[in-house]
Amino acid sequence: MSRAERSRRASARRSPESGDPMSGADEPTADERLELEMAEAARIAADDWTGGVAPGKAARFGPSFRRLIGLLKPHAWAFAFVSLLGAIGVVLSVLAPRVLGDATNILFEGVVSQMAPAGATQQQVVDGLVQSGQQDLANIVAAMRDFVPGAGVDFIALSRVLMTVLALYLASSVLMWLQGYVINVIMVRTMWRLREQVEAKINRLPLRYFDRVQRGEVISRVTNDIDNITQMMQQSLSQALTSVLTIIGVLIMMLSISWQLTLVVLVSFPLMAVLFGVIGPRSQRAFGVQWRKVGRLNARVEESFSGHALVKVFGREQSSREAFRAENEELYRASFKAQFLSNIMMPAMMFIGNLTYVGLAVFGALMVAGGQLRLGDVQAFIQYSQQFTQPLSELGGMAAVVQSGTASAERVFELLDEEEQEPDAADAPAPVEGDGTIEFDHVSFSYTPERPLIQDLSFTVAPGQTVAIVGPTGAGKTTLVNLIMRFYELNGGRILLNGQDIADLTRHDIRAKTGMVLQDPWLFAGSIRENIRYGRADATDEEILEAARATYVDRFVHSLPDGYDTELDEDASNLSAGERQLVTIARAFVSRPSVLILDEATSSVDTRTELLLQHAMAALREGRTSFVIAHRLSTIRDADLILVMENGAIVEQGTHDRLIAAKGAYYRLYNSQFEQAATDLDAEAAALSPSVGGDPAPGAAGGPAAEDDAVAAGA
Repeated sequence: MSRAERSRRASARRSPESGDPMSGADEPTADERLELEMAEAARIAADDWTGGVAPGKAARFGPSFRRLIGLLKPHAWAFAFVSLLGAIGVVLSVLAPRVLGDATNILFEGVVSQMAPAGATQQQVVDGLVQSGQQDLANIVAAMRDFVPGAGVDFIALSRVLMTVLALYLASSVLMWLQGYVINVIMVRTMWRLREQVEAKINRLPLRYFDRVQRGEVISRVTNDIDNITQMMQQSLSQALTSVLTIIGVLIMMLSISWQLTLVVLVSFPLMAVLFGVIGPRSQRAFGVQWRKVGRLNARVEESFSGHALVKVFGREQSSREAFRAENEELYRASFKAQFLSNIMMPAMMFIGNLTYVGLAVFGALMVAGGQLRLGDVQAFIQYSQQFTQPLSELGGMAAVVQSGTASAERVFELLDEEEQEPDAADAPAPVEGDGTIEFDHVSFSYTPERPLIQDLSFTVAPGQTVAIVGPTGAGKTTLVNLIMRFYELNGGRILLNGQDIADLTRHDIRAKTGMVLQDPWLFAGSIRENIRYGRADATDEEILEAARATYVDRFVHSLPDGYDTELDEDASNLSAGERQLVTIARAFVSRPSVLILDEATSSVDTRTELLLQHAMAALREGRTSFVIAHRLSTIRDADLILVMENGAIVEQGTHDRLIAAKGAYYRLYNSQFEQAATDLDAEAAALSPSVGGDPAPGAAGGPAAEDDAVAAGA
């Protein structure tokens, strides 16, 4: 089991109150919660909804849905226009079957009239049929409105009716298309505005938000969730409007034809309700199980591939295959059940629809035979019954999409409602030109109130000095430089830059004077020239070349296919780790900062590359106030001032030689690194000495003599 999976399992056990969104009121087990977390992690990693609607329910559906609809408020008039278009289009499409029924009546009555003697009246034909015992046919003829014995089919009237039907359908289609077009414009603009709001919000969020929220989670909300909202709004909103208007219009038309046949149609509703009530929740739960199993299987595959070498080394291929086979079998069973329950819905709906059709045909025929309806009316009613059930099915199918879209909207709204960083003052003073003097004046800071980190910290950095900050992990080294960049606000005290309190300046002015090189180099997909120019957009090619030469980038660029125009891929994997770091140093060089911050800039490279990076950083630090965070104390021996931090406080400060002579915290830290290196050499020498027939090397506790003895023994 991977460390990530153990962590997720422990988290699942510690959180019994978290619920499975797909299981209603049932309390999920720890394994189910674990599977849900795996599914969400897999979805974020895959940047996909795994081939379907993400199962999820909004915690506060009503308020979230109302807020989602509120996004359309700027387009209220356009939406009213769309509603009008939809209403007119529905009216036209609803009228068409009734008019088409008139065409059927013209044909049927014309055919029947040919069988009657010319010159007779309609009543005479009816009386004759009654006398001959053809009561049903007599009732049918009596119900005819334009019956002319012997006249035959009136093709002129028939053509007029058919042209009217064609015009109704054509106009309805044009209006529906126009409605869809306008709704699409509204939705695209609304989602564009939402993305703009999210992007602006992210830039206003404090850094502490990204400390507690995973990067993949933020990306998922910005991309997947907004895409899911867009899909829901574009598909469901127009469909919902059309479906509701169609249901109302069709119901009115059916009642105008026959309330008795309308009752036959409405009888099918309880059957459909039972169907949805029985199959719907089971299908939803089955898809939830399928979703969890997909997450577990994806986690298994990811774990197997990321640790493929270890699986091979320890010969665990068989157990890995068996675990995959077992979980794949669980996914197969869950998917089969989910798809079976989902696919059984449509045949069941069709069965109920066919029963309704049979009922309408029987009762309609009886009513035609009784003279209560004409044949065209029954035909129109059957068309209306089909039009009536279709939008009902569409509305039922929208439920899951709307639920999922609202859940996505809730996640996006949570991001938009996060507490923002304190805005810069509108009357913030302009930064004064200075030499880069930095002063910490009784600074206090903590990430959380109950855990103080930095307390009453004071020191001054003279212009052009290089200040090294050392200390154990968690001492507050990186926090210290983050405070200089004003990534976090102070709890107390102040930080002065050239005599100005940085709390009074805008963040942009502070960071414009500061350059930073991090432990993990960040380069974007583009040319090397563009990555260096990222430090200052108006830098000329000559300035870029100067920065590259000063930071040793120029030494390796000429070996690349296109030199400075060589395109880097997304992860800059076509450069080595040291080359990537040199490019970031050149970027900081070209930005011409007054204050330079180097945060573990050489910790991830080998010793040879580290020397090259140190030369590049020496050129970068020249004439600038510099802060260097380092774990390798050998790299900061030439610093003008070394600050030793423990538990958020500076316990020692001075030069390397003075701190070594004091034999305090820095001395202990320095010796601990040296002793570890000597211990490694002693162990290597002890392992080699039996093979050369000598005694183990003398075990000095540390110092140069111990290192020399160890090397001699190894030789």
